[in-house]
Amino acid sequence: MKVGLHMKLYAALISLSMIWGLSFVFIKVLVDPAGVWGTVFLRCIAGALILLPFLWWQRKHLVRPLPWKSLGVVGIFNAGLPWGLIALSETTINSSTAAVLNALTPVCTALIGYLFFSIVLSKKQWAGVGIGFIGIVVIMDFNVDDILGQGFIGIGTMILATACYGFASQYTKRHLQNAGVLLVTTVSLLVGAAVGGVGMLITQNPIPSEAFFSPMIWVSIIGLGCFGSGIAHLLFYYMIEKGSAEFATSVTYLIPLTAMVWGSVLLGETLTRNLTMGLVMIFVGIYLSNRKSQPLQKPWKTSKAG
Repeated sequence: MKVGLHMKLYAALISLSMIWGLSFVFIKVLVDPAGVWGTVFLRCIAGALILLPFLWWQRKHLVRPLPWKSLGVVGIFNAGLPWGLIALSETTINSSTAAVLNALTPVCTALIGYLFFSIVLSKKQWAGVGIGFIGIVVIMDFNVDDILGQGFIGIGTMILATACYGFASQYTKRHLQNAGVLLVTTVSLLVGAAVGGVGMLITQNPIPSEAFFSPMIWVSIIGLGCFGSGIAHLLFYYMIEKGSAEFATSVTYLIPLTAMVWGSVLLGETLTRNLTMGLVMIFVGIYLSNRKSQPLQKPWKTSKAG
């Protein structure tokens, strides 16, 4: 049975990398006509509409009482906020660079686990965290000061997005272990849609009606929302539930490679030497930071949370 589970987990991992690699291309296409928060709203609402019928069908089997607070936290930090940050990043950097920076997610997951979830990191894991962030410096061509100025919108916002993912992964594993993949996914998307809607209201940047007359916009909404948000999230939470938060976020090993191929083929993006070198260093950082970690034993952790 273990062999069968491992095969399913790795099949989910490869499928997710293909879907999410293409998602960076769809974000690049959608963010200009729909805006940053319009992109978040459209991808979330499209994904939620796909999953709501399945959730209704399974409503009798949902965990009771529903952990609304925990579901809301995960929706904000794994959908609404990071997807807004990624869309904002792709207004200044190309999809391949965004995907490479997104590969920092497992590194941030380990760091967030240490800072907020009592996870003990080994020396190798600390080395992985350090090497991963050195990879960012290489991608920036060693212009570290740029991230504190105009360069923050792009590289800086992508780093914040990966930190959000890391927190959401650890939080899901801690508080929503028994909530069910379908419930967590659907509610996360609904919360993300609400965040996108609020973002549009605050920025006063509604989605222009003429955007919906473009076939490519509809392809992007379906690809990004129904597949990249709906089906992909089911795969992601399945890997967290049956595997681990670290295994699930290791999908970012593969996403940059698939995103580079999609970006090159569909958008004609070129790959720089610094981008490739930075990706290699981030991969090394991911490998080391994913070495086995263990939680500290604390008396208060015996009670069930969420």
